[in-house]
Amino acid sequence: MANRNTDILFQLIHSLEKAEKRNFKLYIKRNSSRDDLKIVRLFDALDKMDDYDEAILLKKLKDVEKPQLANLKTHLYKELLASLRDLKSSESIELQLNEQLDYARILYNKGLFQQSLRFLEKAKEIGFTYGKYNFLSQVISLEKKIETLFITRSMRERSEKLAEEAIEVSGHIYRVFLLSNLAVKLYSFYIENGHARNRAEEKEVIELFTLNLPPQAKKAKGFYELLYLYQSYTWFAFIRQDFLMYYRYSKKWVDLFETHPIRIRVETAHYIKGLHNLLNAHFDLRNFKAFRKALESFEKFQDTPVCQQHENFRVHTFIYIMSAKINWHLMTGTFKDGLKLIPELEDKLQGFGQQVDQHRIMVFNYKIAMLYFGSGDHSRSIDYLQNIINQPVDLRYDLQAYARLVHLMAHYELGNYDLTEYLSKSVYRFMAKMKNLTVVEEEIFRFLKTSFRVSSRQLKPELEKLLSNIKHLEKNRFETRAFAYLDIISWVESKVYGKSMEQVIFEKYQASRHK
Repeated sequence: MANRNTDILFQLIHSLEKAEKRNFKLYIKRNSSRDDLKIVRLFDALDKMDDYDEAILLKKLKDVEKPQLANLKTHLYKELLASLRDLKSSESIELQLNEQLDYARILYNKGLFQQSLRFLEKAKEIGFTYGKYNFLSQVISLEKKIETLFITRSMRERSEKLAEEAIEVSGHIYRVFLLSNLAVKLYSFYIENGHARNRAEEKEVIELFTLNLPPQAKKAKGFYELLYLYQSYTWFAFIRQDFLMYYRYSKKWVDLFETHPIRIRVETAHYIKGLHNLLNAHFDLRNFKAFRKALESFEKFQDTPVCQQHENFRVHTFIYIMSAKINWHLMTGTFKDGLKLIPELEDKLQGFGQQVDQHRIMVFNYKIAMLYFGSGDHSRSIDYLQNIINQPVDLRYDLQAYARLVHLMAHYELGNYDLTEYLSKSVYRFMAKMKNLTVVEEEIFRFLKTSFRVSSRQLKPELEKLLSNIKHLEKNRFETRAFAYLDIISWVESKVYGKSMEQVIFEKYQASRHK
């Protein structure tokens, strides 16, 4: 049986909301022909299927032969997109601008140049208002073409104005192009490697940043230039684990939108991503009060018409807010309360299907595993860690490494010492190969190796030694990654002081509130 992930038409139909399905039927009726009746039947058949199965589909469409099905599906796909464009045009600045440009081109082709110019002028006004410079280059190009064919008394004045606008637009496009390239390269580096693991890797990131940062970047002006500049600095700081800098630039990112609120509607996805990064920065810095305030603000935005407008926004807002809620329980030690989020999260993720990428699934598996680990349910923690370990090692090498380390520690907690001794060698080799070993991890492996040979009476001094050896590394920038993925200090303290890990972290949170 074919999987729903393999058929793009099936995916599109099952992403539609009720209003969109109803609009499609009305759209087809307005533009109906005999052939279109078949695509309506095809639409209904696919809509009712839980999984795509071509054999079952052909049985339902008895007058359609297999060779015809491919053409019919292509026709339906195009008609669905056309109906969605018709429905969503008023919600999208880009669609509105393209509509104006389409009208201008139609009138241009008819030789109605004056009428074409009116649409271009309107499109240009909207384009400059919202900073859509890529679109403006097309508008100005058509205007220039008209000026060479349609002679007016103001031709010289218009040509000079067009030349100035063309220079302004092309310059802006080039600067945005360079800055957006830098932001994408840095984000790609993070997705593949995670945080910088040592000075050599940090040097690589610094070189990537400096070589691709435009010379005049600090003089950037205009919304999109600043947006990609702040994004670049955000990723640069995050990769290097400079969490204070990460906070400053993620806040600049969000503040940029809040000083230009009209852009929130136009670039909603970028705004949502900015809010997510700001919350992550508060999490990394343990800014408890600021975290709660930012999360409340995000949740209010979630209910706004702008956020509810598209499925894409609703999905990613849910994901980022749920991630933040889990982070709250991880940093306050309220692990058991955090576990209550899992059923809703898993149900939603199942429903989202391909709208959630593999990287996000991996991150959630790790966070859920840490909730179970912290709450003392090490068996369930292992189940979620296996979901990461069994994946191909092709992204987030750091997360792959720490999943294996926590997996090892969970078996240690369960008393599976024979397995733990075997796993410790395997995990050590993996982390060494991936260049993921820091001083903290070396100390953990040293302790585990020693613990297999000592009595329970001798174990506490070894734990105290481990705590002493890693406690002073908590502020070391190249060691903070270990503490970010696993609060190893709290885990060791729980062993030394005879408390649960949950209790140790919660007491630290309570103490921070009285500072």
